[in-house]
Amino acid sequence: MKNRIRVGFIGLNPDSHWAATAHLPAIAALSDTFTIVGVANSTAESSRRTADALGLAHAFGSVQELVDSPDVDLVVVTVKVPHHLRLVTAALEAGKHVYCEWPLGNGLAEARQLAELAESKGVVAVCGTQARAAVEIEHLQNLIADGYVGEVLSTTLIGSGGNWAGETIDDYYYLFDRKNGATMQSIPLAHTLAAMRDVLGDFGPLSARFLSRFDTVKVADTGETREKTAPDQIMVHGALASGAAVSIHYRGGASRGTNLLWEINGTEGDIQVTGDLGHAQMIQLAVRGARGEDTELASLMPEDAVYDGWPESATVRNVARVYARLFDDVRNGTHTAPSFQDAVTLHELVDAIEASAEGR
Repeated sequence: MKNRIRVGFIGLNPDSHWAATAHLPAIAALSDTFTIVGVANSTAESSRRTADALGLAHAFGSVQELVDSPDVDLVVVTVKVPHHLRLVTAALEAGKHVYCEWPLGNGLAEARQLAELAESKGVVAVCGTQARAAVEIEHLQNLIADGYVGEVLSTTLIGSGGNWAGETIDDYYYLFDRKNGATMQSIPLAHTLAAMRDVLGDFGPLSARFLSRFDTVKVADTGETREKTAPDQIMVHGALASGAAVSIHYRGGASRGTNLLWEINGTEGDIQVTGDLGHAQMIQLAVRGARGEDTELASLMPEDAVYDGWPESATVRNVARVYARLFDDVRNGTHTAPSFQDAVTLHELVDAIEASAEGR
């Protein structure tokens, strides 16, 4: 179809990692509106292997070759955070639309730089905070707006990061070095905070404390023990802009109990959101609630029809819904997908949490 957006990937392995497990099936579900035309990986040989495996038209020899190609409309960046600034800059300078995974930059300054560049180029620039596009988050927005809980009095969030405990594998070790900008506060907590903000509004003053119960991490596949500088216990408290109380605790590893627990308590009712991991962007969320004379929480999930036509996997579905918004923004000049400027606002929140914890 002539109206399909042609996608070039920077960082795509056909059988592993986030791009393959989330982006590829998401785009496949939207094949009427998107088509992948090529890839640029760290080497030309890697690009060729991916292109051959996926049947892509182009195995670009370099990032510059990809972003300069007239056959590419949208550049998708799915590599590690420290490389985002250089790669996204190249795509924007070439005048391409961009979908960059979150975090947008390695810290607030890089995010601001990229957002300013995107604004100057007049392109659609999307950052993958895909929990914001989840069916359940949109449902929660409506419930709160319609007064299900009445006036919001407080909200509590507890989550497990999965990583950031005492053991990892070599491929994920970069998450444990805070200089890489891929910490528990900047990935699972930030993704969840982005959705939380959409539901409950802006955050007010917050205070934070970071703890590390593990100063080193065992790298299981190499047998090494390496230094760990990212925190594994994150505690935040304060208030929303509305005045409602906020309490947050994120912990490294996984719990034998509930790995995501988000409660919203109000004058008329209560809502509880749970999931299998503290990454709200990639798990199926369960919503329960009670109000008025109710004495027990009951299912408060969206209608089944809302899920019709979307992938069954929440991981894939949330990414697909961001792509769908991106398509509308490119074609209609709207601003429905999570933008680079939205990402700056989220980076500012993470930076404020880090500043409080570090005494800055």
